Amino acid sequence: MTIHHWLRFALTFAGAYLLAVQVSAQPVSSDEKIERVVMLMRHGVRSPIADEVPLDTKTGAPWPAWSVPPETITNHGADVLKALGTTDRTWLSAIGILPTKACPDPATMVVWTNTAPRTIATGQAYLQGLAPGCALKAGHLPDDQIDPLFEPTRAPPPWFDAQRAVASINAYTGGMSVLVQRHAAALGRLEHVLACDTRPCSPQRAPRLAATADNRGLVFEGPVRDASGTAQVLMLEYLEGFPLKEVGWGRANPATLKAVGEVHAALFDVFSRPPYMMAFQTEPTARRIIDDFSRPDAPAFDMLIGHDTNVAALAALLGVAVEAPGFALNDPSPGGALVLALIRDAHGRAFVRVYYRSQTADDIRAMRAHATWKPLAMKACKEGPNQMCPLPKFITLLKARTAEASAPHSAVDHANDDEPHGAPS
Repeated sequence: MTIHHWLRFALTFAGAYLLAVQVSAQPVSSDEKIERVVMLMRHGVRSPIADEVPLDTKTGAPWPAWSVPPETITNHGADVLKALGTTDRTWLSAIGILPTKACPDPATMVVWTNTAPRTIATGQAYLQGLAPGCALKAGHLPDDQIDPLFEPTRAPPPWFDAQRAVASINAYTGGMSVLVQRHAAALGRLEHVLACDTRPCSPQRAPRLAATADNRGLVFEGPVRDASGTAQVLMLEYLEGFPLKEVGWGRANPATLKAVGEVHAALFDVFSRPPYMMAFQTEPTARRIIDDFSRPDAPAFDMLIGHDTNVAALAALLGVAVEAPGFALNDPSPGGALVLALIRDAHGRAFVRVYYRSQTADDIRAMRAHATWKPLAMKACKEGPNQMCPLPKFITLLKARTAEASAPHSAVDHANDDEPHGAPS
């Protein structure tokens, strides 16, 4: 057995053991049965997106080189996803959603990705761990199409009103100047990491949020917008396993990365969490979840693979916070997923339980096959056993919170709805 094959075996075994230990601690009583699972996952570790760091950002030394083209899942990222698929299979088979050893029946399982190459590659790598040796493929729309499930504001429906979006964002954040002030300390730490000869290193464009002339999109500028991508690239260097002397040129330890990560998380305070934006970002997802939990012929397992904007928006819709060790609060981690489980008790009553399934930043960096499942209570719906949400109220809540984004009078076809004017990462 080669070292490479031994490592793959060790990772698989370790993932199965560690996850089995954690699953035993999950609050599912003996008279409860998990009938269906929907997961919404961010793609895996990727190389930086072109211009993710603004071109006029100054640094004291060149950025380190990546081994793959821009916005591509790396080999390391793919290996982490394979191991993550193995750990998820252990959990899903333990609760009876997937078979323990046999290949899953395609009729009972769906893996659906956005059309971005990084999400498609994530789905393929994940399936290699989830169902190794099985003839299963991740589904997606043709590459040249926008998938409304993942990008509902790139080509928004006719009733999207950008001026209302601006008002909602300003009410939620306090305005763009307040948003910058709120993250001044993190922006200052980022300046220290960049260490250019003449500060400031990050661009200093004035904070600005406005509707486009056609009232169909948003213009968002300023320090948070510019620095958010830079903070994400530094974190990706760490997750990819760059030598520590190259991660932020040796000036970005894990504590610093988490601190500056709040600037990246602040992006979702604009594009994902304000009520109006949240409604448009999640309405297609909410319909999918409701269908999955209502239709008799729905799959037992529906895995949706998109972007951090999707995870952040769904968290806002559910009224939960997501946080993985090493990452800023509400900054979705690569491979991190919101999990919704449909549970039925001995009396036939149906409930929904929410989890955040994630890995620590150190686990991703070290490629450990280890994941944690953190139960989350929905703020507006936790009156069921173990703070679960009764299914009827869950459906009512999702419909109410996405009502503004629904087709007026239910007479408009949603087939061309789409996601955020903030480019998903």
